[in-house]
Parts: sequence; C-alpha cells; structure tokens
Amino acid sequence: MEFQKDNTFVSGRMKSMTYAVQGAKKLITTEHSIMVQFSLGILMTIAGFYIGITKAEWIFQTFAIGLVMSVEGLNTAVEKIADFIHPNYHEKIGFIKDIAAGAVFFAAMTAIAVGLIIYVPYFL
Repeated sequence: MEFQKDNTFVSGRMKSMTYAVQGAKKLITTEHSIMVQFSLGILMTIAGFYIGITKAEWIFQTFAIGLVMSVEGLNTAVEKIADFIHPNYHEKIGFIKDIAAGAVFFAAMTAIAVGLIIYVPYFL
C-alpha cells in the first residue's frame, strides 16, 4: 500500500495526532527507559497532589517531566535509526548514541534539580 499524504487541514492534523498517540503508546509499552521515566512521572504527579504543590510548581514539574520524556523519546529514535543503519558495533555509531544518551542525562539532571527545588522545602 502506497502512502498518500492527507493535505486537508483538519483530517491531516487528526491523522498526525493519531500517529503521535500511537508513537507515545509504543514508547511507553516497549522501551524500558521510557517505562521508568513514565513511572517516575506518575509518582511525582501523585506526590504533587499529596503534598499540594502550588500552581507554579505544577508548571515546572510538568515541564520537567515532559522534557525528560521528550528527550528520552528522541534518544530512542536516534538509537533505533543508528541500529537500523549499522546493526553491528561501529565506533561512530557508538559516539552518536552516547551523545543522544548524554542529552537524556542533562534532561534528567534538570528534572531532578526541579524536583529538589519543589519538594525539599516541604520536608524541611
């Protein structure tokens, strides 16, 4: 079956949204790193409701969770593409994958900092 682009505004956006939801579902159900990050996001959301964080804190927490999940998804895509292009170990592919993983590290450290800034004062 040949791919046919839908050029109409509404139905084209609906199809794009469908593909995006399917992609998110695939990430959450098949990739262990995303499963961990998603679980942590749920735990932090529950903690936010339990502690009663402020509206501004909700905004920062939501952005931090979204940042980590987004960068983790992009990292997964880079790894899948790299593995598809060169299934065996290759030094340059390893370098590319390490850089993508480093981006996840930066996002995760940012999210941890945001979490500490939000939650530590509630416990002190």
